[in-house]
Amino acid sequence: MKRSELNKVIRSAIAFVEGRGLCFPGFAKWSPEDWKKLGEDERELVDNMLGWDVSDFGGNFDKTGLLIFTFRNGNFNNKELYPKPYAEKLLLVGDGQTLPFHFHWSKMEDIINRGGGDLEITVYNSDENEDFADTDVHLTVDGRKVTVPAGGKVLLKPGQSITLLPKQYHQWIGVPGTGPVMLFEVSTTNDDTVDNRFHSAPSRIPEIEEDEPAEYLIFKDYKDYVNL
Repeated sequence: MKRSELNKVIRSAIAFVEGRGLCFPGFAKWSPEDWKKLGEDERELVDNMLGWDVSDFGGNFDKTGLLIFTFRNGNFNNKELYPKPYAEKLLLVGDGQTLPFHFHWSKMEDIINRGGGDLEITVYNSDENEDFADTDVHLTVDGRKVTVPAGGKVLLKPGQSITLLPKQYHQWIGVPGTGPVMLFEVSTTNDDTVDNRFHSAPSRIPEIEEDEPAEYLIFKDYKDYVNL
């Protein structure tokens, strides 16, 4: 993914969200120079991967992509220092944009459509080989128990939410023609470097082509800018 595309995607995300009356914390707009000045008392931002996360899965971001802003998170590896057992994220899904099939070994998550277009989610259970299982999938949608067949779909209109359990494969798409979708995710503590099992998509963490200076950082960049 080109740095110029990352800059553009994050600029657009900030404008989209703030245009709907929501606000980001200050570190959402920090420059690389701001991150270089990070103090020891702000270490949690880096240790728990707070901030931006963007991936194009090695392809066309508008077609297959992921944009996340993590507001808060605990830490798998240092629960004594960071005992927080939950995470909160903003996710933006473009009109017609797909997130590939994946599950989480550990994380349980609620995906909440906070406004914009419709989100269509396709689900499978995973089998003992971490492939798609041919079994019914048991879900909860707005507190109502729902059972769908393997490969079944659930449509989330604005305001609706779904609970996804560990090892439940899910893929979603912003339903074409309904507009961009603004999602919030409330989950157990999450580590995207070790707790994603993508079924067939390439690497989750992008390789970045530095075709222009970074305006914003994603969590992958922190190790190159932060000196703690």
